[in-house]
Amino acid sequence: MRRTSLLATVALLAMAGSAEAQLKTVPAPPPEKAAPAPPVQKAPPATTAAAPAATVAVLQGLDKTTARVSTVEAPLGEAIRFGTLVIKARACVKKPPEEPPDTAAFLEIDEARPLGEQSTDVQHLFSGWMFAQSPSLSTLEHPVYDVTVLDCKTETGSSAKPSSK
Repeated sequence: MRRTSLLATVALLAMAGSAEAQLKTVPAPPPEKAAPAPPVQKAPPATTAAAPAATVAVLQGLDKTTARVSTVEAPLGEAIRFGTLVIKARACVKKPPEEPPDTAAFLEIDEARPLGEQSTDVQHLFSGWMFAQSPSLSTLEHPVYDVTVLDCKTETGSSAKPSSK
């Protein structure tokens, strides 16, 4: 039993390391010939901040008391709410289509319960990688909620807002 647990831990660390390495080893596109762009094509600095693509972790949440399944989109670095849970996606990695499917997201999950009118109790529940193809490898253990990773997607523009379906 101990050896199986040790092997599972080593496999988890190897997968997390390869996911981080994949994030760092994405090559930049080769520079094109240095031709000045016409002034009409340049965007003002205020719009260039919203123009880059935003990565969004697509999560599935289950409320066990109502048996309601919800799909939630979590933009990286932004806190979203699912019931009493506060979820922050820190990284989301998806392999290209020509490789075996493997999607993973690094999530931080806290629970914020109201104590009174003006105070809340925040309890840290989970911090780590969740894998879409192996959800039981790293799970959130909570009596009311389950959270799993479905996908990573890229949204262009500033429309990367959480939505519940």
